[in-house]
Amino acid sequence: MRHRLYNLIDENNKSTWSARLFDNGIALLIFLNVSAIVLESFDTLHARYAHLFHAFELFSIAIFSLEYLARLFTADLKYPELSSPRAVGKYMLSPMALIDLLAVLPAYLHLLIPFDLRILRILRLLRLARLFKLKRYMRSLQLIQEVVTEKRSELTATVFVSFIVLVVSSTLMYYVERDEQPDAFPNIVAAFWWAICTLTTVGYGDIVPVTVGGKIISSIIAVLGIGLVALPTGILSASFVEKLTRKDSDPEQCCPHCGKEI
Repeated sequence: MRHRLYNLIDENNKSTWSARLFDNGIALLIFLNVSAIVLESFDTLHARYAHLFHAFELFSIAIFSLEYLARLFTADLKYPELSSPRAVGKYMLSPMALIDLLAVLPAYLHLLIPFDLRILRILRLLRLARLFKLKRYMRSLQLIQEVVTEKRSELTATVFVSFIVLVVSSTLMYYVERDEQPDAFPNIVAAFWWAICTLTTVGYGDIVPVTVGGKIISSIIAVLGIGLVALPTGILSASFVEKLTRKDSDPEQCCPHCGKEI
């Protein structure tokens, strides 16, 4: 029975119709939960259908709780090299298990401990963690995670370079503009807002340079921002295309069930 349950909930098993039905059912339930959160934000809908939203929330909590318990129950099958207690502990500390726990924890905390309503509203936002559960059931999201993991060193380098440019540009702008605009550039930290808007080419226009030197610096930073924003995009897109091409050209090197490289 435990083996059948594990084959049903195992995210790498797509060979049986029951496993695919389970994955699609959980994915649909997650989408419905997110839709319910959005619809619940309308006061008229919340007032009229509060009982339906509450009933659906209880149903969702029950399903997600059973799924979490089932994964704990079959953790030793997922990690056969570990003893049962160590396998359960390893699974509970895994990223996806923590997301599973966050998806149901606020509801149980509210039942066990009476919260102030303001705190409860904040905790209810954790229901959005259910959206991240989709990563387990969608191969495309898993592929994106693999690409980001493979290119993490290159992405870290681009983030570091961007941070250096932000610090230098905000510092220069502070010293150039502080006398003309003491309210807009009172300190270097406040100048970070301008630097981020300019570097990302968003340009809200709430803080703009008025001196000649400030306009020159702003122009240079805006041009640099185009390249810095394009760097991580190019790295990810090239790696994504390369991975897809490799899988298409050499399918025998991939598992027919989960799609992972053998």
